Amino acid sequence: MSAPSTVKIRPQPRRLTAVTSSTSVGRRRRWKTVLIYAGLSLAALASVLPFIWALLTSVKPYTDAFVSPPVWTFTPQVGAYEELWYATRFAEIGLNTIVVAVITVIISLAVGAPAAYALSRYDSSIALWLLILALVFRALPRFVVALPFYTIAQALNIYDTQMMLIIALVAVNQPFTIWLLRNFFAELPRQLEEAAQIDGCSRFAAFRHVILPLAGPGLLTAGIFTFLLAIQEYLIPVVLTQQNATTLSVFIASFGIAEDTSLYQIIAAASVLLAIPIIALAFFAQRFIVSGLTGGAIKG
Repeated sequence: MSAPSTVKIRPQPRRLTAVTSSTSVGRRRRWKTVLIYAGLSLAALASVLPFIWALLTSVKPYTDAFVSPPVWTFTPQVGAYEELWYATRFAEIGLNTIVVAVITVIISLAVGAPAAYALSRYDSSIALWLLILALVFRALPRFVVALPFYTIAQALNIYDTQMMLIIALVAVNQPFTIWLLRNFFAELPRQLEEAAQIDGCSRFAAFRHVILPLAGPGLLTAGIFTFLLAIQEYLIPVVLTQQNATTLSVFIASFGIAEDTSLYQIIAAASVLLAIPIIALAFFAQRFIVSGLTGGAIKG
């Protein structure tokens, strides 16, 4: 009998190179993620730090508010807020600012929504040039716009009135509203209003009953941005107002020219009170803002 033959099995080569490569790629991705989050954290800290500093300045005792190095342990006080509320026109001017911003939003949406819808549905060179002109107008320096409005206000005897301020803010912010809403309307299928017209609706009725309900997130987004732009505007109110229609941004800036350092705590308190509603609105409406900026299509 012959001896059984021995079968040699060659060992399979280990795929060390592939494993090592995937491990190094994973490490690089982790480091990239860490660096991105670190950069975002630093940017967020740099953005929030001025607000935190103003908040601390507003509640520190006067003897600790402006010393160097800064004092971090102190008993919070609200004297600056009490003086701001009871000794100045902060409440009156704040109410005026909100009224002006709300009316600006209402008029901007009432004018901008039909205009944006029309520009999104009519594909022509005229519509394109109108959009370009609106963008150019929005990009103009504020002084180019504010000075003609000042001349008009003086000629019509409506200087330092809410009406003139609202007209100017609507004119300045209208291009932004139209551009934002136009992009949203453009993503809505045209078959929607065509189907409504087949059922007997006019073009305006189809826009009112079909398109506007679907454009809710876009309208809310445009309204929020217009409100924030109006409430934070400085140059136009400072040119077109003097006392009766002054806004908070002009009111706060008027304290900056004072040489009395005791007023700096009032400035800090006013800045904090102005920022708190804006921050609260941003947190409350962030879901709607994202939905409005990324929405526009029908899912299903």
